[in-house]
Amino acid sequence: MSRYDRVAGRGTRMMNRLYAWRARKQPAATGFVSQPEPRTIGSFARGRQLVAGNLLFAGFLVESETTGLWEVNAPDAAFEAERQGFSWLDDLAAVGDIQARVKAQKWVWGWIETNGAGLGSALAWSPDLTGRRVIRWINHALFLLSSKDRAETEVFYQSLSQQTWFLSQRWQGASPGLPRFEALTGLIYAGLALQGREELADPAIRALAAECDSQIDAQGGVPTRNPEELLEVFALLTWAAAALHEAGRSVPAAQTAAIERIAPALRTLRHADGGLARFHGGGRGLEGWLDHALAASHVSGGYRDGLAMGYARLSARRTSVVIDAAVPPKGAASGNGHASTLAFELTSGRRPLIVSCGSGETFGLEWRRAGRATPSHSTLCLAGHSSARLAPADRTTGQELLVDAPTQVQVALEEVADGNRFQGGHDGYLRDFGLTHARTLELSDDGRGLAGEDLLVAIEEPAKRVFSRVLDGAGSAGVAFELRLHLHPEVDSALDLGGAAVSMALRSGEIWVFRHDGSCEMKLEPSVYLEKTRLKPRAAKQIVLSGRAIEYATRVRWTLSKAQETAVAVRDLTRDEPEIFD
Repeated sequence: MSRYDRVAGRGTRMMNRLYAWRARKQPAATGFVSQPEPRTIGSFARGRQLVAGNLLFAGFLVESETTGLWEVNAPDAAFEAERQGFSWLDDLAAVGDIQARVKAQKWVWGWIETNGAGLGSALAWSPDLTGRRVIRWINHALFLLSSKDRAETEVFYQSLSQQTWFLSQRWQGASPGLPRFEALTGLIYAGLALQGREELADPAIRALAAECDSQIDAQGGVPTRNPEELLEVFALLTWAAAALHEAGRSVPAAQTAAIERIAPALRTLRHADGGLARFHGGGRGLEGWLDHALAASHVSGGYRDGLAMGYARLSARRTSVVIDAAVPPKGAASGNGHASTLAFELTSGRRPLIVSCGSGETFGLEWRRAGRATPSHSTLCLAGHSSARLAPADRTTGQELLVDAPTQVQVALEEVADGNRFQGGHDGYLRDFGLTHARTLELSDDGRGLAGEDLLVAIEEPAKRVFSRVLDGAGSAGVAFELRLHLHPEVDSALDLGGAAVSMALRSGEIWVFRHDGSCEMKLEPSVYLEKTRLKPRAAKQIVLSGRAIEYATRVRWTLSKAQETAVAVRDLTRDEPEIFD
């Protein structure tokens, strides 16, 4: 269930309506202090689809070349939230031709007519989404106002001014985290950019600095541990800083410090192909967005030493490995959390190889639940159980939070003679099975090989007693486990050497081979790859090693390496055209 599917309290809705109604009496801005500079990045492919009349929001597709955006009945709250947030305006601006501009103008002025003056859906006037919308209106103001007459221009400024005043009164009602960062950034943007609204900027500048102190931890992370959300927050902070600089204002020290903490964390979470690791509800991020945000931050340097937002990184030459090496998010922050402790992803050059299935949020409740489970990640799963489970849906918010998750994750990173080694262990199976899952990953200096070892061990006497009771119930067969490695959909895989190995061909021409120590049964099974920009899950494959734990210590060793004939450097010039509607 999307975070926008929660039912806002009656009092919150009434307050939003009240201030939206009061916003009608606010004076209109007379123009911009200076020419706005577009900062948000859209998808050209999605923009083309919008121009063609294909409306894809939150996994639902509505096809209509003539129907206005606001005449469409929203199938759910997530669809409504996405269109009210106006991120689609980035996509139309990315196309930038006359057709795209006309459609953008029709939909923006259509919003003013349908939702302005406190009208329309409750989400139209929620602080969670108003900040996001205001940022887009200012970013693309020149695109929107082109060829508009004076009367229409005044209507635009009037509505923008009303939304800005609403934000100044209701930003505290935005959900902590990304929505509140968006609300405050939108308020700063508008306060600095609009003539006659300057007095609204200063309180927002101070509030944003306070949010940086409370929401960005010492590792440069956010409570949700969602890498894509961290990138969104980072982009907002750099945009706000740029707007302050352009206005001749100083940036608060807390905001600057937060930007400097986040930048190395994002570099740690970036794969060799430039995309983000996909954990805890996050996607890869729009192509080029991360690099653009890092460049705009003017924060030089490399990766973070040790963990970044609870993730570890191994990298060599053209190979990157990112590992979820901390306890999952807790409490309200776990609404999109995954049971992915000790799971990893591996990318070679521009090609992802080992992946997580991803967030199924846009494909319905069952896919969302499946994407959060341990079997949807490249790690070990014990007896079909996840290392954390979902609590029953909260009656008020509708969210399914993570509970019974690992409480301790021990991690060590070190350099070895011919590479870098990660060692980690978690207690997510300790209570029910008496077993600790420990994992060692070692990446060679040339990036051509990853050696792995997974260990299930009952360490202390209480744990051994629990495991013995489990064995008594399971009989001589022991406790079943599966080690899963999910492959990217574009990886061509096949069992090789009589079933003793799996060969994997990347579109770059590289060949990787997976082998194991023979202690398990190996199969190549179907999997899925979940992307928010697609209508349905993509078919993929997964390597599955199946075995049984019958001793206090069960060990599985495996290797993932480039075939000898694979060159050290590959000219990977194939461009991947995004296929959104397939």
